[in-house]
Amino acid sequence: MSPSAPIGVFDSGLGGLSVLHEIRQLMPHESLCYIADSHYAPYGEKPHTLICQRSIVCVDWLIEQGAKAIVVACNTATAAAIGPLRARYTLPIIAMEPAIKPAGEITRTGRVGVLATAGTLSSKKYESLLRQHARHISVISQACPGLVEVIESGDFSSVALRELLDQYLAPLRQAQIDTLILGCTHYPLIRSLITERAGEGVAVVESGSAVARRLQQQLAERDLLNLQAKPSPLRCWSSGELQTQQSLLQSVWGAPLLLHALPTFSYS
Repeated sequence: MSPSAPIGVFDSGLGGLSVLHEIRQLMPHESLCYIADSHYAPYGEKPHTLICQRSIVCVDWLIEQGAKAIVVACNTATAAAIGPLRARYTLPIIAMEPAIKPAGEITRTGRVGVLATAGTLSSKKYESLLRQHARHISVISQACPGLVEVIESGDFSSVALRELLDQYLAPLRQAQIDTLILGCTHYPLIRSLITERAGEGVAVVESGSAVARRLQQQLAERDLLNLQAKPSPLRCWSSGELQTQQSLLQSVWGAPLLLHALPTFSYS
């Protein structure tokens, strides 16, 4: 595998772009390929079998594009599919998980809130994280049905978005949290709005930068870091409606890009 090969990243929609930004900032020479599996968004409300099937479809396509490593830029896909993915493929696969450990290290009061999908919060992976890293803190977990869909619509200033956030943040504010974990890659796209409505003095943490650092470490260990070549333009595919996704992804990424339709595959 050549160091100039791209890094493949996928998510159920545009949320993984928050992770892409961290990767590009840390490793500006790396070429990137991205899949927004928006036709199936949000993963958080889908059966684990479907999430595993879609994850395999996305990884297969990214490998076909020459990917040297895969980033599962979705907490729900990590919880449902990371085991089967790592058993199926030999290339490095970097996964997401809610930032329970970092939050536990910075909280002053020991009261930590988590915003995530129902799929993430009900997973064995999440239960394991709590057992490992939350014994000394109180964690208030809040599922956010409908929030991914509103973010995917692209209207980050909508009344509906603010109403949903206020609804889901209310029990966390009542619990007087001082640290808030964004447990879905879509949520950092509206981080400023979440910070504004979470309350004064609440630290907001996420996993994107940690994932980028872990990816860099994995590539370095395999002599796959691209340190010299100029990166290719970001290549993107979507299983959703292209016209809407085109403008939305371009707006979130902050630069022109061409969105392609993700081919339809049968499951194997």
